[in-house]
Amino acid sequence: MWWLLRTLCFVHVIGSIFCFLNAKPKNPEANMNVSQIISYWGYESEEHEVMTEDGYILLIFRIPHGKNENKSSHNTRRPVVYLHHGLTVSADYWILDPPSNCLAFLLADAGFEVWLGNSRGTNNARKHVRLDPDSKEFWDFSFNEQIEYDLPAIIYFILNETRQTQIYYIGHSQGVYLAYAAFATNPQLAQKIKINFALGPVVITKYLTGVFRTIAYIHPTVIKTMFGEKDIFSKSNANDILRFLCHREQIATACTSLLIVLFGYNPGNLNESRIDVYSEHIPAGTSVRSILHFSQGIRSGLFQAYDWGSESLNVLHYNQSTPPIYNIEDMKVRTAMWSGERDLLGDPKDVKNLAAKTPNLIYHKKIPHYNHMDFILGKDAVVQVYRKIIEFINRDQSE
Repeated sequence: MWWLLRTLCFVHVIGSIFCFLNAKPKNPEANMNVSQIISYWGYESEEHEVMTEDGYILLIFRIPHGKNENKSSHNTRRPVVYLHHGLTVSADYWILDPPSNCLAFLLADAGFEVWLGNSRGTNNARKHVRLDPDSKEFWDFSFNEQIEYDLPAIIYFILNETRQTQIYYIGHSQGVYLAYAAFATNPQLAQKIKINFALGPVVITKYLTGVFRTIAYIHPTVIKTMFGEKDIFSKSNANDILRFLCHREQIATACTSLLIVLFGYNPGNLNESRIDVYSEHIPAGTSVRSILHFSQGIRSGLFQAYDWGSESLNVLHYNQSTPPIYNIEDMKVRTAMWSGERDLLGDPKDVKNLAAKTPNLIYHKKIPHYNHMDFILGKDAVVQVYRKIIEFINRDQSE
C-alpha cells in the first residue's frame, strides 16, 4: 500500500519536480535504524533475535525503562508492553515521532518495559536458519504463519526474558488481526495477555473502502504475474527516487493529500515536518501471499485462513474444502478498542461488527475525526488514545 502511495506521489509531481524545488532539511532520524532512533532520543535499547518454530529469525527491540529514571530503579520489575505493527510496515513506525508524541517512549516513561516486534518479511525480519531471503521459498507465507508462529515465538520469548507470566499487547491495523486470530486459536497464548489494546482494527474488511478495495477485484494470478511470488512493498533503489521527491517542501503537501485519499480524511493531524522520516521507514515489506490473504478478506468479508485457491489444495492444507474461519467469539482476552470514523481501512461498519462479536470488550472509543494512520502518527494521539492506554495499565496493576 505504501508503494502505491509513493508511486501516486511520483506521478503527481514528475512534470515539475526537477526544475525549481529545494530539498527540505532532513530530520536526522530519517537515516537511522530502530536502535539508533531510540538512542538518539536518550533511551536505552536492546536488540534480540527470536527464532520461530519454522526457522524464521525475527529482530525485536526492547526499551527497558524510561529516559529520566534513576539508575537505582533500572532493575525494578515493571509491567511489560508489547507493540505489533500493521501490514507492510514494521517496528520502525512505533518510534517515528518525537517522544512527546510517540507511544513507545511514553510507555517507557510511564514506568513500563516496552518491546517492539516484527513479522517475518519486514526489513527487520529477513533471516532464516536455512532459506535464502532471495528465494521464493522464503516468501512462501501468508497471515497464517504470522499467526501460528511469529506472535507465539515473540510473546514467549519476551515472557522468558522478563520472567513474567503475562504481558500487555498493543496492535495496530493488521497487528490487531494477528492478535484476534492467534488468541482465538491458541488459548494457551491468550492466557499470557493481560489486556489486548486494539488500535484502528482491520480484522473484518467487508466494508473496507478507498483505493485498497481495488485489490480485491484483481485475480491472484494477475497479482502474481505483476509482482511475482516473493516480496512486495520492500525498499528498493526505485523507492529512493520517491523518497527524494517526497522530501521536497511543496511535494510533502501533495503526499499528505494522498495519505488522506488512501487512509481517510484528517489533514491537520499529520506532522508534515516528519514526512522524510516516515517515507524512509515505510514501507518495510511483506510477501505477495500476505497481500493475497488481505485481498481475500476484502472480497469475502470473512475472517479466515488463507484460501489456497481450490478445494483440493484446501483439503491438503486444512483437511476441509474451505479455509477455516477464525472465530472472533473465541478470542476471550480483555480488549480495549479505538477506532476512527474516517478510517477507510477500518471501516466503522466493520469495526461495529467486530466489537459486537468481541466477548470481553471492556472499552471502545470511536474518534469522529480519525483516519487509519492517526493512531500512530496523529498529532493528538496522546490525548485521544495514549493517555488512556497508560491509565488502563496503571489501573490494572493496582487491582
